[in-house]
Amino acid sequence: MAKAKFVYSFGNKEAEGSGSMKELLGGKGAGLAEMTMIGLPVPAGFTITTEVCDLYYKNGKKYPAGLVEEVEKHVKKLEKTTGKKLGDPSDPLLVSVRSGAAVSMPGMMETILNLGLTDKSVEGLAKKTGNKRFALDAYRRFIMMYGSTAMGISREKFDHAFDQIKETVTRKRLKLAASVKVGDTDVNEDELGALISNFKALYKKEIKKDFPQDPIEQLWGAIGAVFGSWMADKAITYRKVEKLVGVKGTAVNIVQMVFGNMGSNSGTGVCFTRDPNTGENKFYGDYLVNAQGEDVVAGIRTPIKLSDFEKHDPKAYKQLCAVRKTLETHYKEMQDLEFTVEEGTLYMLQCRTGKRSPAAAFKIAVDMVTEKLISKETAVSRIKTSDIEGIFYPAIDKSQVQQLKSEFIVNGIDAVPGAACGKVYFSAAKAEEMADLNEKVILVRKETSPEDVGGMHAAQGILTATGGKTSHAAVVARGWGKCCIVGCEKLEIDYAKKMFKANGITVKEGEFITLDGSSGNVYKGELKLVAPKLPESYQTIMKWVDEVRTVKVRTNADTPYDATHARKLGAEGIGLCRTEHMFFDSEERILAIREMIIADNSQNRKKALAKLLPFQTKDFEGIFKAMDGYGVTIRLIDPPLHEFVPHDEAGQKALAKAVGKTFEEVRQRVEQLHEANPMLGHRGCRLTITYPEILEMQVTAIITAACKQTKKGVKVYPEIMIPLVVDAVELALLEKQVRKTADAIIAKQAVKVTYLVGTMIETPRAALLADQIAGHADFFSFGTNDLTQMTLGMSRDDAGKFLPDYIDENKAGVFRLDPFQSLDQAGVGLLIKTGIEKGRSAKPSLKIGICGEHGGDSESVKFCCRAGMNYVSASPFRVPVARLAAAQAAIADKASAGPGVKAVKKTVKKAGPKKEKKATSTAAKKTASPKATTKK
Repeated sequence: MAKAKFVYSFGNKEAEGSGSMKELLGGKGAGLAEMTMIGLPVPAGFTITTEVCDLYYKNGKKYPAGLVEEVEKHVKKLEKTTGKKLGDPSDPLLVSVRSGAAVSMPGMMETILNLGLTDKSVEGLAKKTGNKRFALDAYRRFIMMYGSTAMGISREKFDHAFDQIKETVTRKRLKLAASVKVGDTDVNEDELGALISNFKALYKKEIKKDFPQDPIEQLWGAIGAVFGSWMADKAITYRKVEKLVGVKGTAVNIVQMVFGNMGSNSGTGVCFTRDPNTGENKFYGDYLVNAQGEDVVAGIRTPIKLSDFEKHDPKAYKQLCAVRKTLETHYKEMQDLEFTVEEGTLYMLQCRTGKRSPAAAFKIAVDMVTEKLISKETAVSRIKTSDIEGIFYPAIDKSQVQQLKSEFIVNGIDAVPGAACGKVYFSAAKAEEMADLNEKVILVRKETSPEDVGGMHAAQGILTATGGKTSHAAVVARGWGKCCIVGCEKLEIDYAKKMFKANGITVKEGEFITLDGSSGNVYKGELKLVAPKLPESYQTIMKWVDEVRTVKVRTNADTPYDATHARKLGAEGIGLCRTEHMFFDSEERILAIREMIIADNSQNRKKALAKLLPFQTKDFEGIFKAMDGYGVTIRLIDPPLHEFVPHDEAGQKALAKAVGKTFEEVRQRVEQLHEANPMLGHRGCRLTITYPEILEMQVTAIITAACKQTKKGVKVYPEIMIPLVVDAVELALLEKQVRKTADAIIAKQAVKVTYLVGTMIETPRAALLADQIAGHADFFSFGTNDLTQMTLGMSRDDAGKFLPDYIDENKAGVFRLDPFQSLDQAGVGLLIKTGIEKGRSAKPSLKIGICGEHGGDSESVKFCCRAGMNYVSASPFRVPVARLAAAQAAIADKASAGPGVKAVKKTVKKAGPKKEKKATSTAAKKTASPKATTKK
């Protein structure tokens, strides 16, 4: 077996690797190799692969056999290429050491420059260059970088020592006033010599050893620091936040030093081939004269713009412009570049795909299609979910630097991005009341429940002390596109005193706070927000998206407002309308549903439900009107009844008085409704089997509204969905009741209405028995919220206590991603595919979609497309994300063009709208218009 290769050379017109080897060489190493291959000026060097990092940790922090020898071989090769040697007292070779994972990863180790300098070699560098100040400056930088980055000494201690020299010696020598800042370049040779002595003394004090004078010892110290940084807390945190899993580790890049600090005709810079903020096709970046790379990033000195660089050094600038053109043409993508100019000669130190603002992402993609650099499909594939989110959500104006520092209160979990300002209120009722008075409101709760939805809808943003990204607050807020921060554990809420405390700061009801849902930060006061502005390029990209995708995108919406808004965002119908949310819309409604629950016989229940009927009918009329021409899937009542009744004594007494019952009668009824595990209890279709009058009222409201709107010329396609079925017998009973009620109304109204009856597949048993259940269903909609809970045996509200360990690949590593945010494709996904296969084996025309929260997750949507669904349904603000994901899935399918893809496409086509007429009711068949059914 061939010996593993751990080290790859680059530079000096020789590259052992290439840009396609990012997984092995990391982003920096692959970029350096690729730039070498296409003839750009790259310093010589070599890359230690990411595989070494992986083996280092697997072997108990020991290097794999053969690595030391391979590195020594490449050091000698580098010495031969450069004509210099590490540690040479007359003309030393100096190198930089940099980390570089396959994915750009803030939090990794910073660069160590000038490695190889010692007390002896610094004298040789001074003589060789004829610039002693330059040599001493390089040495002080190296000691500081090695000491802080490789050995863990606080950088502040080095900065403090440097400031002392500048303030006590340099300022005095230059006779500068106290108001004039002393710059790094003002420090002369003697002062740098004294600083180096101070730095070495600091190093010995902290490390208990002298600063290493052996370059090879320095090199391995730096290599070890790079690998060590892979498991640093900040790097681990970043990978968790960005959901970066399966990345082997970081590579190590050892590069011949080129010096930007050799004088006024030298310098260093960072630039983008296009403006990363606006996307404009103009060179964007900074250049720092007489400086090394870290100076630009650290902001120690003020750089000049590239336009000024052109004036300062026209020749080097012209070289850089040629590189810009070469790299954009080669990669066909906006690039982020790092470069150094050494005495007029340009060297390229890094190239990578440049990070950009959401607005810039859309403009660059469209412009590159116009410039014929890329295809429309490539442009669509490059847009990320975060780009779309960033386009829509308002943000805090970051120019408020002082306020962001002084007004910070506390940090929580960033559940829904964007920003919101408003006055704090601690109850949903108060939030609604104040919102009705045109107040901007932030609802602050320990946690939220269905009873809070009115206040949540009225609020600008939501803040809770408990919960995770899939808690009730997060799910509802995400659906409405409202900024939301949850799990803010330091939040001490006192409902009685109407105030909260956090980190010693008290905020009372009625005072302003600002939420930054993108970071989880909470600020005191009303900070300025920047309103979202959709660029023209967004509309262009989304037009291309809709041309490419084959799967429809619907929305989860419960009100005419949400339906209208979702349609503006591109929704093609409603995949989930939750009728129970409508019950909380007013005091009259909640009282009517509670009266029905408290009723002790069918007659009284019907009497109470009759009060709800006109409300529900009106709601459905508005929704049908908003979705004119598209299908609307309406789920019948789902939650257990205990969620609708008050559980406190005051609330129960008020209810007793309102419905003419005694407090004891109400209290006993509420106690009877208590369930040990309500998620698995008396809910969903089980309620309508026990209380068929609920189903009758809701179906009456749906079909009556459909008839009324049809008479007004609105094209209405109701789809009545029965939730939580576990058996065909169960569905058959309820389907019969639905059709009996609906057909009677249609016949009486003498109007043409096409409707479907289907079910929500959200129990494992229903997925496994899908072929039997399909006999009584016109459509399936996978409710993946509950299907995930029941399949995993995990509560999405409680799993946050242990789920992080299940996702952390350094602990259990059971799941790649949070299964409540991104579909568990291996387990839950298998049930879905089984359900689809079985369902269509019994009824080929079966229409299938998804309506759980996963319908707005990019990776989950792509799975649904591959599985053969007709549509996905997402929260209104996630509709553009779902559209994009469906298009990207279609592009990927086209690229792979495998037999499985063809089979899926054939299945989707087979279950398309033209086949749906076979699945309608008898009454619908008699009245359905072919034109109407084909447009669904």
